Amino acid sequence: MLRQTGTDMVMRIGIVSETYPPEINGVALTVHGFATGLAARGHEIQLVRPHQPQPSRAEPGIDVIELRGAALPRYPGLRFGWPAGRALQRQWMQQRPDVVYVATEGPLGWSAARAARQLDIPLCSGFHTRFDHYASHYGAGLLAPLLRGYLRRFHQRTAATLVPTDTLARELHAMGIANARVLRRAVDTQLFHPGRRDDALRASWGVDAATPVVLYVGRIAAEKNLELAIEAFDAIRHRQPQARYLWVGDGPARAALQAAHPDFIFAGMQRGEALARHVASADLFPFPSLSETFGNVIIEALAAGLPVVAYAQGAAREHLDHGVNGYGIESGDAQGFIDAAVRLAGNPALIRHMGRAARASVAGLSPESVIRDFETLLREMAEENLHEHAAVTAHF
Repeated sequence: MLRQTGTDMVMRIGIVSETYPPEINGVALTVHGFATGLAARGHEIQLVRPHQPQPSRAEPGIDVIELRGAALPRYPGLRFGWPAGRALQRQWMQQRPDVVYVATEGPLGWSAARAARQLDIPLCSGFHTRFDHYASHYGAGLLAPLLRGYLRRFHQRTAATLVPTDTLARELHAMGIANARVLRRAVDTQLFHPGRRDDALRASWGVDAATPVVLYVGRIAAEKNLELAIEAFDAIRHRQPQARYLWVGDGPARAALQAAHPDFIFAGMQRGEALARHVASADLFPFPSLSETFGNVIIEALAAGLPVVAYAQGAAREHLDHGVNGYGIESGDAQGFIDAAVRLAGNPALIRHMGRAARASVAGLSPESVIRDFETLLREMAEENLHEHAAVTAHF
């Protein structure tokens, strides 16, 4: 399939993911950005994903292959794919990809990796979620070593495991995944922009320009350290009684949280321009999660001009300049997290100052450069495989 068009080499790229829009989560949106970005550069994308009950919209250059799946326990809006090795072998023997990227490590991802190896198709993977860390939040901490072993075996089967930060690459090396390579994350700074602040939207929340609006964006679930989020907000409201808490997202903990805190604003799932308006219309973003491999929402908040308080890991370690565009807190320092959130919420001038620095700190994170880097990696893998096949053929 590799073919020359002008000075560029066009590829057929298989992308396998067990989550993808219309699902809304960091992995789905990241993989969607990869697929659409590569398709925009002229490549043919074979997107393999579980069947979704709701129809997905057709996108130029992306051929969607839907396979059997089921709802993820406790997350009915998310799916996982059943093993489909034979179906993928048949598909890829008919339309062979030049390279395959497996984004998720579920049953579909495992069988896709196996099928690619059996057909000698170059294979790389993405490491998006620390499932071994999640286990403890769902009463399954004893499974964490087994999950780490599974992740290690999965990623050792691929030529490269793509991660968003140097820190995560070092963690994977320590786990025995020696093929970790850093592919930086980007943010759409045209979409997430301070100019999308919407006074009418704020008015619908019952707040005026002087009211501090604290933002939460993400899955509303135990692994996100929600208790600390609420504790920090209670401390803010002790000093700023008029403060409001805006929650954007959904998840298994939402119903109980909404019942316990009827004064919180629950906006549900938002995406695209609506999400960007909600983010820009808040004032500060305390993000207490300790389970992120990256945390796209952090750089989206920074791009929208919101100072961030977060533990210094993932995106926060890479992009937070402590005391300049927010506060990076040492992992586990709950009181430090609360104190930083209270300090920021009580100082409108500091919010504005840090907000300008927040925007400036991510202004250069270009999605185009990330797609070019990804494209280069995939092309190198495809061309190396092609040359190896040519050498074997010449030998015989």
